[in-house]
Amino acid sequence: MTQPYDSDADAARLGELGYRQELRRSLGVLGNVSMGFAVVSPVVALYAVAMVGTTVAGPAWIWALPVVLAGQCLVVNVYAELASQWPLAGGPYQWGRRLLGPAFGWLGGWVWQFAVMFGNTTVAYLASPWVFALFGITPSPGAMVAVAVGILLCCMLVNAYGIRVLSLIVSLGIGAEAVASVVVGFSLLLFFRDHDFVLFTDTMGAEALSGGSTASAFLAAVAVAGWAFIGFDACVSTSEETRDAGRQVPRAMWWALLSVGVVVILNAMAVALAHPAPERVVLGEDADPVTTAVVHSFGSWSDKPFVAVVLVGFLACAMASQGGAARGLYSLARDGVFPFSRHVRKVNGRRAPIGGLVASTLVSGTALLLGLDATAIGSLIAFGTAATFLPFFLTALAALVARLRGTWVPAGHVQQGRKGTFLNALAVLWTGFEVVNVCWPRAVLAPPGAPWYQVWAGLIGTAVIVLAGLAYLVVRRPQDRIGAHGGDFHAHGTEEGRPAVTAAGPAAGADAP
Repeated sequence: MTQPYDSDADAARLGELGYRQELRRSLGVLGNVSMGFAVVSPVVALYAVAMVGTTVAGPAWIWALPVVLAGQCLVVNVYAELASQWPLAGGPYQWGRRLLGPAFGWLGGWVWQFAVMFGNTTVAYLASPWVFALFGITPSPGAMVAVAVGILLCCMLVNAYGIRVLSLIVSLGIGAEAVASVVVGFSLLLFFRDHDFVLFTDTMGAEALSGGSTASAFLAAVAVAGWAFIGFDACVSTSEETRDAGRQVPRAMWWALLSVGVVVILNAMAVALAHPAPERVVLGEDADPVTTAVVHSFGSWSDKPFVAVVLVGFLACAMASQGGAARGLYSLARDGVFPFSRHVRKVNGRRAPIGGLVASTLVSGTALLLGLDATAIGSLIAFGTAATFLPFFLTALAALVARLRGTWVPAGHVQQGRKGTFLNALAVLWTGFEVVNVCWPRAVLAPPGAPWYQVWAGLIGTAVIVLAGLAYLVVRRPQDRIGAHGGDFHAHGTEEGRPAVTAAGPAAGADAP
């Protein structure tokens, strides 16, 4: 017999971790899955990587996708144990400080937060052309930026209405996106193939862009494919709004990553096999191979409906990603360790983190000004991918070090023992490799004639954010506030000087301007 859900147990567990229940806990496992699925988004992922992957490695780039998916499964394996024991918003920050101390946790949270906020900028900017495509309009750079700002503001409005409204709209969006993606993918594979599967052994000479090295071309494809399987950690961001979060969030991450992974690989193969001239993609003559394959197969009537599906996917991704960013800021601010914490930690009457929503929208919207210069927005996109893998690496590293020291033994619903340590070590190796691989300066991943700083954008952008975080650590010393305002715990989950959980919350009045 199924045991009834006890909402008091979640609130009590949150209290043990030092926080009062301020956000509305109303999500089931499917609602939590929808948040992760929307941010990973098969449509957004495919459009982000299909053209570039084919350009750098030819049709054979497809093998980069299962490689990256397997690597990301190692990351989810670590995240599952951590989210099971500490089901808190702002995972990298909350986990890092419990595993290796306040300074390490704060820096990981800082990097992750800016990666997500600039990721929101990228999604909004890439979504704007589809708005114009729906009406057959060719946009100017200024018009694209204006529409992207409008998308961010609309997403903020939806998020401000609370997790129930957000989850409902996101679920409807990803439902339409998933059905359309699967139907289109299988239709292309079964009825509209122009090529045999042997196509995926052919680079079509794309390695010439990497100095003639097939290995270098494949490494570039792996770097590009990294963008396709990030965002599952949005499930963690809504932990404090998910019922029985210690059990359900780990499951949701697995469902979100694996379901999107299958759909992305299916559609990437289908698009390549149905494309009338993949050699044109390799030569850079077709910047939108996905639409080309769909319209070529189904006819011109499919153009507008397909554009609508793509736009829905981008909007659902933007809403869920913005919600995750807001909750990460809320998690930092309630401990008083983020600039202007007093304002950023505010929750509105619908129990949505309105302070974090406003702050993340301001940062993401300001970064959109880079969209007035195509090379500048390209640099932001390159940085966003690199900065996203760095928190994965830092979190996996913190977990492994704590395991080896014996200061952390997983104590949640997910416990893997020695196997967990081995898989954790593999996760560190994978994420460390991908951080270097994504940051590696490659002219092949930049537009022809791009300035040097765009070629180096991943490394430069990541270094700037890390150095800014280190400077803030030295000058403002937010790590000293964590024990005073956010509680502090041993890695086994026992308390050490937890503050009283009052009606104002543990971080009430804290500010770090």
